[in-house]
Amino acid sequence: MAELMINGDRLWASLMEMAKIGATPKGGVCRLALTDLDRDGRDLFVKWCKEAGCTIKIDQMGNIFARRPGRNNNLAPVGTGSHLDSQPTGGRFDGVYGVLAGLEVIRSLNDHGIETERPVEASVWTNEEGSRFAPAMVASGVYAGVFTLDYGLSRADADGKTMGEELKRIGYAGTEPVGGRPVHAFFETHIEQGPILEAEGQTIGVVTDAQGQRWYELVLTGQDSHAGPTPMPVRKDALLGAAKVIQLVNQIGLAHAPLAVSTVGMLNVFPNSRNVIPGKVFLTVDFRCPDNDELTKMDAELKAGVAKIAAESRLEHDLKQIFQYDCVHFDESCVAMVREGAQRLGYVTRNIVSGAGHDACYMSQVTPTAMIFVPCIGGISHNEIEDAKPEWISAGGNVLFQAMLAKANELPVTGKSAESVAVA
Repeated sequence: MAELMINGDRLWASLMEMAKIGATPKGGVCRLALTDLDRDGRDLFVKWCKEAGCTIKIDQMGNIFARRPGRNNNLAPVGTGSHLDSQPTGGRFDGVYGVLAGLEVIRSLNDHGIETERPVEASVWTNEEGSRFAPAMVASGVYAGVFTLDYGLSRADADGKTMGEELKRIGYAGTEPVGGRPVHAFFETHIEQGPILEAEGQTIGVVTDAQGQRWYELVLTGQDSHAGPTPMPVRKDALLGAAKVIQLVNQIGLAHAPLAVSTVGMLNVFPNSRNVIPGKVFLTVDFRCPDNDELTKMDAELKAGVAKIAAESRLEHDLKQIFQYDCVHFDESCVAMVREGAQRLGYVTRNIVSGAGHDACYMSQVTPTAMIFVPCIGGISHNEIEDAKPEWISAGGNVLFQAMLAKANELPVTGKSAESVAVA
């Protein structure tokens, strides 16, 4: 199989064509989940998949599944995919690369005239980023049974619009059940979103694990009052309390370094007027670590620290954890297929742990799963200047092709009554 390759030029051209949808001045994209631009990206993907001979199914969370038939369509499919939604100032490769690499595998199977034993599917997962609707990866989480369908559809943006409403508005409220069907294996290809592969001159990152994550939302409430007549000693300044919390979050990350990281990524100040002492602040906290015990310690330190800061600052506080998943260990057999495929093609590899969350993390709960990383320039992602070299993009697609082809030709084990099933 070593001679089988994807069409790297076509994959790159597809990425550049998709990048025109929601293009930003600095070369990135803005395709927030379930906006008109997200719909346009979905429409283009569906069009391309139909042209490649795929059938399309859309589930109730708007997840899209483009299936190429196999020799035996009663066998569970081998899946791949990622997401088309982006950050407000996102790049051209985050998520969309994994989607279009899956499409390119299907196109290349067609080019080579290969009939696989099992069907092959390329998927688009709804709202992976969690930028417009929190939490992240909510649709793949519903698919994996981590969240209920009602919970997923009820997630609302800052304007109160829910995912269910917006799916209907853009025409992607599907009728298929979310999950509950056999899946033989799942692979996701992605840019690293970090600097390791490029710095070390490695082409393929064989992802063995993914960090655990915990997300929090905090509201600090004091008293908004006039900035002139209100004496300093009697103020209840919510923004001052928030500044102390931000410092606390940073200290917690440093205390659990080098494995852990901590971030305050969002801060909303009310009433946000230059001559009013802020009476309320909303902020978010993001903890990540590949050790669940360390995350539990960080959680305790955050809760105790916020309570102390609020008491000392005479503020009320409401701290809620809105998202959690534990560290992920990807399937050893799928990881081995990724490594073997890369070695057959002569690519330099290294094992790597994902610092970001991906839909593959939830898929790993319901079917054997692995990920493939390729470098990104400067390790920069979630940024308009995110970039990658065409040869890296092709390499990841070639490894995905090898791994999926091997898995798609696996026959059921004799005597085995059922294959892997994603339970919704």
